[in-house]
Amino acid sequence: MSRIGAYILGCAGLELSREERDFFERVQPWGFILFARNVADPDQLKALTAELRGAVGRNVPIFIDQEGGRVARMGAPYWREWLPALDQVAQNKRHAVRSMYLRYRLIAEELRAVGIDGNCAPLADIANPDTHPVLRNRCYGEDVIKVAEIAGSVAQGLVDGGVLPVLKHIPGHGRAVTDSHLDLPRVKTPARELKWSDFMAFEPLNWLPLGMTAHVVFDAIDRDQCATVSPAVHEVIRTQIGFTGCLMTDDISMQALDGPLSLRARSALRAGCDLVLHCNGELEQMAEVTDVSGWLEGAALERADKALTWRREPDPIDIAALEAEFQSLMTGGSA
Repeated sequence: MSRIGAYILGCAGLELSREERDFFERVQPWGFILFARNVADPDQLKALTAELRGAVGRNVPIFIDQEGGRVARMGAPYWREWLPALDQVAQNKRHAVRSMYLRYRLIAEELRAVGIDGNCAPLADIANPDTHPVLRNRCYGEDVIKVAEIAGSVAQGLVDGGVLPVLKHIPGHGRAVTDSHLDLPRVKTPARELKWSDFMAFEPLNWLPLGMTAHVVFDAIDRDQCATVSPAVHEVIRTQIGFTGCLMTDDISMQALDGPLSLRARSALRAGCDLVLHCNGELEQMAEVTDVSGWLEGAALERADKALTWRREPDPIDIAALEAEFQSLMTGGSA
C-alpha cells in the first residue's frame, strides 16, 4: 500500500502547472482544497478536479468552503447564491432545520457535478452579540440546542448528496471578537460556562467523519496555545466533546498562528490533529509543510480511512421539487 501524506493542500490557479503535478505525485496529499482562485466555470472546475486526482493516481477527496452567503467559492452565474446562514435561519425560524437541510442538499448536488466531494460545513459555532463579523452571520444562531440541531441537518444534507461534511470550528469559535485570519483570538470565558454552551453544541455531532479546529486560545484550558496546537484542548475535543472523527487544522498559514510553517504543522500534529490543512497554494510553503508532516499512520490513518467510508453515491432527488419546497419555506409556507 502506498503512503499517504498527513495533509490537505491547495493549488495556485485554474489548472495545474507541471511543477504542481510532479509535487503532488511525490508528496501524495490525503486531500485537496479549492478556493475562488481555482474556479472559473463548471467545465474548467470539473477538469481541475480530474487533474488533481490524476496527479496523485487515486480518488482523493476534494474539499471547498461552500457555505453559501459570504463564504462561497462558487457563485453566479453558474451556481446558486444564498443568504448568510444566520439570515436564512432568522427569516423562518420554525422551518430552519428543514430549510438548511434543503440548502445543503442542493449545494451538494452542485459540488458533485464538478467533482468536489467534501464541503467545510456545518458550523456549530454559537453566535454572540460581539462575535466578530467575519464569523457571526455564518453561524446558525445563539441557542446551543438549536444550533446543534441545524448543524446536524446541514451535515445530513451533504451526506445524502454524496459529499463529506467537515464540522467546524472545534471546540467553538463563536466567542472570538477578532478575526483569526489576521490575529489570534483569546477567549476568557470560564471552563464551566464553555462546557455548557460553546463546547456542548459539538457533542451531538461528535460522530461526524471530519472536523476542523479553531485557531482560538481558551484561557481556562490553555492560556499559552491556541486550540489547534494545544494538547489540553485536544483532550477536551476527544474526551469531553467525544469527537471520534478525523481532525484537520484550520488553515495553517493563517496569521492567528506564529512561527515558521514547519513548527506550526509539527505542533498541530503533536497536539492531536490528524491532518494539516494548507490552503494558499504556494509551492514553497507546501513543501515546508509536507516535509515535516510526514505520512498518515496509526490512529490518524484509521480515522482518515474511516472518514472516506462515508463517501457514497448521492440519493436520487427531484431538484425542482426541492427548490420549490425551499422557496415555499422561505416565503412563509409550510410545504
